[in-house]
Amino acid sequence: MHLQVLIEHTLPSAELKYKWKLPCYYIGKRPICYINKSKDYVDVGFWHAAYLPKEFDEYLVSEKRKIVKSLRYKSLEEIDDQVLIAILKEVFLHKDKSFFK
Repeated sequence: MHLQVLIEHTLPSAELKYKWKLPCYYIGKRPICYINKSKDYVDVGFWHAAYLPKEFDEYLVSEKRKIVKSLRYKSLEEIDDQVLIAILKEVFLHKDKSFFK
């Protein structure tokens, strides 16, 4: 719920849709991010990760994924609001670009 509030507050024009049984946020027809819960963690994934500055690399997980990178949280205390908000704002700037750089 905390992640949802941060996303919706940072990107008020984002619309929540469910794709592949996952909550995904779209702006217009463009996907921005998704939330995926697994047994041990929650991922906030970003399709436009190729455009993120290198300063965010230490926070992002790619795990053999070619396009998507994600922020991974194992507890509510691990969530760094400032990092998530900064990445959301950066992804928003590139929302109209291709997923590939």
